[in-house]
Amino acid sequence: MSRKLLGAAMVASAAVALFGGRAAAVERNFAGSAQFDYHFVPKANTMSTERQVPLDGFTTEASLKAAIDISDKFSANVKMCFGCHGFELPMAHFDYRIADELNFRVGRFSPAFGNFNLRHDPANHRLSSKPLPYDMGRMLRMREWNMGVLPSPFPDNGLEINGTHWFGLSAQLDYAIYAVNGFRSDTSAQDLDWQANRSRDSYYTDNNGRPTLGGRAALTLKLSSTSDLTIGASGMHGTFDPTNTLTYTIVGADFALRLNRTNIRAEWLARRQEFDTSDPTIFRYRLPSSGGDFFVKHGAYVEIEQPLTPKIDLLARVDGLYRKGNVVVASPLRRQSAVSRLTLGMSFLLAPGYRVKVSGEMWDFSDAGPNGRHTDLGMHLGLVGTY
Repeated sequence: MSRKLLGAAMVASAAVALFGGRAAAVERNFAGSAQFDYHFVPKANTMSTERQVPLDGFTTEASLKAAIDISDKFSANVKMCFGCHGFELPMAHFDYRIADELNFRVGRFSPAFGNFNLRHDPANHRLSSKPLPYDMGRMLRMREWNMGVLPSPFPDNGLEINGTHWFGLSAQLDYAIYAVNGFRSDTSAQDLDWQANRSRDSYYTDNNGRPTLGGRAALTLKLSSTSDLTIGASGMHGTFDPTNTLTYTIVGADFALRLNRTNIRAEWLARRQEFDTSDPTIFRYRLPSSGGDFFVKHGAYVEIEQPLTPKIDLLARVDGLYRKGNVVVASPLRRQSAVSRLTLGMSFLLAPGYRVKVSGEMWDFSDAGPNGRHTDLGMHLGLVGTY
């Protein structure tokens, strides 16, 4: 046997020993979903350019995922999605699971953060819009607020270690810790540049070479055969500018209760972010004499999902954002600004895998009108399918 053939045989043998599988044992699974939604904002055509309306009209969100189990320990996942941002590759990673309590994930994935991120696909939640803390384009005045606290999904490149441990049959602990590229923006920017994280112009690489570190832990208690309770906490911290001098920290807590067919969910997120103060003339309020400056943006939601019949679900959600901190002179926001929203919706099952979503939204802004407060209305009509 030649040296090349011998070397190839040794590599193949090592791979089989490491991943513990054979080609015949490979299992493949394909799944996808698509949502077609019409977002109608009655006052959109009468708003001034400063109001910065959302991505209304017809929009399409679609995803296609392939999961390959090479062995009982080694697997790979690839996912392609299409939305207002165009085509995106939110998932392309390998998993090597040594045990239920220890799994290594390497590649491109959405880091573990919060409860909603587990069901961010349109097919996995009953409303067309996402909760405001995770909003990504459906929010009114999204330019002024720069969307939510942590627009979801937020795929990134890096390494994650996660696992699950059962305490008997009634308690489950899930954890994840990770190091990823993190969010980005220019040194002179006053907020994170979400488009830079999805643009090919930035090469999908880190702009400063320092990883963002984060993690999540969640405890699930089985209350009965049809009821359970999950409580979780998440956090991440990193720098976002090329010189590694400006930091952001995001923390969150989540709660999910399932009582038979009723689902109650609540989450709170907060992002503390520094910004460049080398030019104090661009800010509306006086800067601190030392230590730079920062703002904090809070976001929260509470929602109830109640099936009325096997084919009809009723949903109600209250969510909002609160921002405190300095702003640039041109911003319509103030040192303290808030927005709240009430959403009522229904989901109709047309056929297995196909649903119609109908919802109405009432918005309230603390600083949008000439006298301060301002209200707006929005409506959604969507069709979602899974395959």
